[in-house]
Amino acid sequence: MRLPSIHRHAASVALAGVALLASPVRAQRADTIAARDLAPGVAYRKVVDAGGPWVLHLVRVDLRRTDLALRHARAHDSLRGRERTTEMVRHATAGGARVLVAVNADFFDLKSGENENNQVLGGEWWKGVKVTDSPYDTYDNAHAQLALDSARHPSIDRYQFDGRAWARGGMTPILTLNAVPAGTYEGTALFTPRFGATTPRDTTRQTVEAPMIAAGHRGDTALFVRRGAVAAASGSAIPRDGAVLSAYGARAKEVQALGEGDTVRVLLATLPRLPGHAAPALLVGGWPRILDDGRSVAADAAVVEGTISRNAEVRHPRTAVGFSRDGHTLFLLVVDGRSTASVGVTLVELAELMRRLGAWEALNFDGGGSTTMVIDGAVVNAPSDTTGERAIGNALLLLRRR
Repeated sequence: MRLPSIHRHAASVALAGVALLASPVRAQRADTIAARDLAPGVAYRKVVDAGGPWVLHLVRVDLRRTDLALRHARAHDSLRGRERTTEMVRHATAGGARVLVAVNADFFDLKSGENENNQVLGGEWWKGVKVTDSPYDTYDNAHAQLALDSARHPSIDRYQFDGRAWARGGMTPILTLNAVPAGTYEGTALFTPRFGATTPRDTTRQTVEAPMIAAGHRGDTALFVRRGAVAAASGSAIPRDGAVLSAYGARAKEVQALGEGDTVRVLLATLPRLPGHAAPALLVGGWPRILDDGRSVAADAAVVEGTISRNAEVRHPRTAVGFSRDGHTLFLLVVDGRSTASVGVTLVELAELMRRLGAWEALNFDGGGSTTMVIDGAVVNAPSDTTGERAIGNALLLLRRR
């Protein structure tokens, strides 16, 4: 399938006074039909471009402001489940937060609501995987993710989960966190209370599970103490104040050897490491990266991240996140689609829009009927599902500290 030329619908966007260049032959006018400052350092614009036709919703955030914070929210505050973005905003507001903006985020399983990529919320690891849980990749790989460290520095990369456990002088690799390792020969997983009350059943492999109680932190390493009987089968109870280290196949003997009262040091990190080897305060996935060092890489997505043509090369509603070269400015963009008023964009067109906004790095979030932008608790875009706003797995929230 031939990709639409980005030059026919290229966009030059400035949030204060927006002008869009649609065709090299005939300039099309884009009008800002709504514009307001949501808070100091946060600006919103709604733009209509007849050359698409497109309806764009743009938010620009000054990340240097200490009264602003990004939060990764999960539906029902749970690893699984779905709810609308407005409901996640409502829950956060009920908890005392003032949510200025929210957009849908990572791709998710339609049945379980579980998101496909690594997840860190408020500095806590909820899910860690080596390979993205996606049934649609043309090959198994790690998708790109947006990370934010405790110093509020953003980065985008194809982060893999890097888990390690040390005990009795040896190191055991932890392949997954709150997910079952896919390998058939051997593997080790860590399950926390975020997964549920018990570890998952596995009847295909020898399994050994060791319960542990949390004993604090030393730097970026979590400390646990082995407590309770080591089980020779899966389905163990997960301590509310601890975790279970599960080993499959040949790794089972290492976990079986852990004695009562042993100290187990656990590192949960990313590969590659975040800049400065910082721990992620926020980690949320998408698919795929569309800008890398100011260059559009959207056309390479099928090779680099295994995108499928019906997602990448067809115009759909889209949600994207990006940041400026200096890392000081965050951009949130929603493009409506599947209507006569706004037809949506391809990934190549989305990358060009984000680049002309001023983004240096950018990531495509889930789109289609999931595409949603909420401002002050109300949906401002036009979700494409006939039933309106879709229940999704997670969202990215911008808060203003009270």
